[in-house]
Amino acid sequence: MKSNYLNILGLAFRAGKCSTGEEVIIKAIQRNKANLILIANDTGKQTFKKLTNKCTYYNVPYIVVDDRETLSQAIGQSKRVAVAISDKGFAEKLQTLLK
Repeated sequence: MKSNYLNILGLAFRAGKCSTGEEVIIKAIQRNKANLILIANDTGKQTFKKLTNKCTYYNVPYIVVDDRETLSQAIGQSKRVAVAISDKGFAEKLQTLLK
């Protein structure tokens, strides 16, 4: 994966435009507050299915990225398997970098 997106992700997190935690992310998806979901490629099967099903149902794009360790380091948190991006500008930039 390209490491450029990790810099943007860290910037978005420091700007307060990200949510972490499975239940918080699901609520953000349901309330139309999430513009993009980044999911670690080593996420558990149940969590992955739950997040992707919610994204599909509510028409929120998601991208499977590096492992949970890399994702966690980018935002300065520990053991994070998914991140919801709430800012449209950051979401579009991340989608461009990850395609």
